Amino acid sequence: MRFNLQREALLKPLAQVVNVIERRQTLPVLANFLVQVQNGQLSLTGTDLEVEMVARHSVEDAQDGETTIPARKLFEIIRALPDGSNVTVSQSAEKVTVQAGRSRFTLATLPANDFPSIDEMEANERIVIPETHLKELIERTAFAMAQQDVRYYLNGLLFDLSDRRLRCVATDGHRLALCEAPLEQGGGSKRQIIVPRKGITELQRLLEGGDRMLELELGRNHLRVKRDDVIFTSKLIDGRFPDYEAVIPIGADKEVLVDRETLRAALQRAAILSNEKYRGVKVEILPGLLKINAHNPEQEEAQEELEAETKISDLAIGFNVNYLLDALSALREEQVLISLRDANSSALVREASNDKSRHVVMPLRL
Repeated sequence: MRFNLQREALLKPLAQVVNVIERRQTLPVLANFLVQVQNGQLSLTGTDLEVEMVARHSVEDAQDGETTIPARKLFEIIRALPDGSNVTVSQSAEKVTVQAGRSRFTLATLPANDFPSIDEMEANERIVIPETHLKELIERTAFAMAQQDVRYYLNGLLFDLSDRRLRCVATDGHRLALCEAPLEQGGGSKRQIIVPRKGITELQRLLEGGDRMLELELGRNHLRVKRDDVIFTSKLIDGRFPDYEAVIPIGADKEVLVDRETLRAALQRAAILSNEKYRGVKVEILPGLLKINAHNPEQEEAQEELEAETKISDLAIGFNVNYLLDALSALREEQVLISLRDANSSALVREASNDKSRHVVMPLRL
């Protein structure tokens, strides 16, 4: 096996794949890239048996073959080479040589046959979506995923497919984030899958936005995302996601229209003096006014007042300030609408002009 490539051109696929590879491995070969050259095409594969990433690039002066090379070492070597270097990678026996200018590195390899591949998947649903839409869906919801919750099905992101739309939903039991996008192709049948946190993190890192179309294949146990230069595959969480639609408040008729950036800045300032453990802030709503109070065990106190469009005469409700800030950060418009029922019910936070992105935050007893 042999190929030749510019440093920058090689660094991009290496960087895409290297993050999938865990630093601590059960199998030595999992610490390696599977490197394959065939018909002038270089293919780099990394996996941790849960997530698999395959990046491709065309190469010149190539000789077909395959082997596995220590991933982090190869990545660090290429990254440390000078800009514009011409890199030649060649294999002889059980060693691989990386050469660039006067630099030469010899790395040990392991047989390509030892490299595990994620089971062949049968796609029972295919959808096509612009990369920018999928990126937005994940960015606006992924922060609400649970972390190491015993309810394992919450440690991931729900992809809910139906009626020519894709909806992403995440919840940790205290807050919920939902965002949806229309689909032009596919998405006729109803289907729900839960993609684990690691898969979502890697997918988020991979997505660059733009108008390129992505193909999503949904199998029984896997999700596969195909782009012209990368194929990403993740195992799914085998579990049933809670009925999230039941959590979205209905009949929350008390509404507050407020400037998103002004509210965010006020909450950030109040958060400085909130209790470090509970992160609670008290929000009081009066006609045309929003008051935010925070205090801590040291008897320190923060008070903020800001203008808001509301007819609510008198309502006080407590929230975890971090959950409110996360929800506001995921919204894009200048004006946000907060819908409430009473002091003991969840709040619905969304953009004033549409409800494609919705955030539910549970109240906190202060």
